[in-house]
Amino acid sequence: MFVTMNRIPVHPEYAEAFEARFRERARAVDGAPGFVRNLVLRPADPATQPYVVQTFWESRAAFEAWVESPAFREGHARAGSLPREAFRGPNELETFEVFADSEQGV
Repeated sequence: MFVTMNRIPVHPEYAEAFEARFRERARAVDGAPGFVRNLVLRPADPATQPYVVQTFWESRAAFEAWVESPAFREGHARAGSLPREAFRGPNELETFEVFADSEQGV
């Protein structure tokens, strides 16, 4: 399994608009081959912690195919729907290969 974590620092006064954007998302990723799950985590302390958007994929190749797809570009076309001042800094994308999973017994 392959996991991405996109850390997005949002100013607290824009939190509601940011969350609305995810609730109203295009959901194009949901049907992508190899897509497993998407989680959007709200920070316990929004003044100092970022939101974290996690996606779970069957493989790195499945994630890379999604990023190269027209559906990805369409799904992210609304990325500029919030003003720059909504963010406390740039987002940071991290990627991981799962080597242990308690649900799978490994």
